[in-house]
Amino acid sequence: MSLFTDDDARVEQTVRRGGRRVGLLMMAVTVFGMLGLAILPSPYVIERPGPVIDTLGSVTVDGVDVPLIEIPDEPTYPTDGSLSLLTVNVLGNPENSPSWFEVMRAWVTPSQSVVPVDQVFPPGVSTEERREQSRIDMENSQQEAVAAALRAIGEPYESRLVVVDLLEGSPAADVIEPDDEIVAVNGVAVRDVTALRAEIARNGVAGAADVTIRRDGTEQSVPITPVLSEGTDRVPVIGVLIAGQYEFPIDVRIQLENVGGPSAGMIFALGIIDKLTPGSLSGGAEVAGTGTIAADGSVGRVGGVVQKMHGAVGVGADVFLAPLANCGEISGNIPGDLDVYPVASLNEAIAVLQAIESGAPTDDFARCGQ
Repeated sequence: MSLFTDDDARVEQTVRRGGRRVGLLMMAVTVFGMLGLAILPSPYVIERPGPVIDTLGSVTVDGVDVPLIEIPDEPTYPTDGSLSLLTVNVLGNPENSPSWFEVMRAWVTPSQSVVPVDQVFPPGVSTEERREQSRIDMENSQQEAVAAALRAIGEPYESRLVVVDLLEGSPAADVIEPDDEIVAVNGVAVRDVTALRAEIARNGVAGAADVTIRRDGTEQSVPITPVLSEGTDRVPVIGVLIAGQYEFPIDVRIQLENVGGPSAGMIFALGIIDKLTPGSLSGGAEVAGTGTIAADGSVGRVGGVVQKMHGAVGVGADVFLAPLANCGEISGNIPGDLDVYPVASLNEAIAVLQAIESGAPTDDFARCGQ
């Protein structure tokens, strides 16, 4: 048994009050910390699955339903199944980034990705410049998709590269003008955007590239020293916005609003081929895909491939076509039972679909660690 004096009781009460104060203080710190996580901005943006659109179906343009791919003056054939393009929705921007609470939730959500804001919105590039580049990339991807599709079915065409605009302070800003046609780089002719980028990359940033342009009908050579681009994939660039101008024997119209970037190029090309050739290219399968396309049919790397796979699963796709260059991100991140085929060219993508259509074995096709 213990005996307590009045002094002992007062000490005990003081200790209890002090404990309560510490507890209240810790609770307040926790509450304010959680509020901070909820409202304080982070240096990140969040990538998540965006809309999925069937290139063989219809879209609404100016309030009217129209075919996404329309070929008005040529015989076209019935299609079956779907060939869907995929998009990525970005939550946040440099002026309005997501809160830490949103970032933490995205970190533990398999379909979402947390990316430093500078990787998506490079410093020194205005929002307007980014939107314009995205718009031009989409237009170029559509044109190169038509070129690649016609090449695949044996239809010839003519093409040239025209400068639309120049980035302020870029290496080309003082020597190239809008409406100039770029003919060659270091003596190698370039007929499409992919070829131009390849020759600039081959030159590197150590010395000047000899760029041949045609201005007002006269050719001239100008030296331009490339610099590394901003963002994650830093590559040599000269700072021009280019539009590929083609003269096609067939009128192909791709009608799609509010979607930018080049990553739907491969699926556009497959949709065009499906409409111009007898039979169903996908054999009735629900196919989704992503990948840039060049006029020669080469398929290039894209961003957000994991989010796009989740988007494909969300609409019930059975088959997913992806760039071979994205295999590192695909391996170990395939959701559900999605059947993923990495391809390096349009011909490889066609071969996969033809095998699926005919019921032939697909074991010999490349996979990403499946």
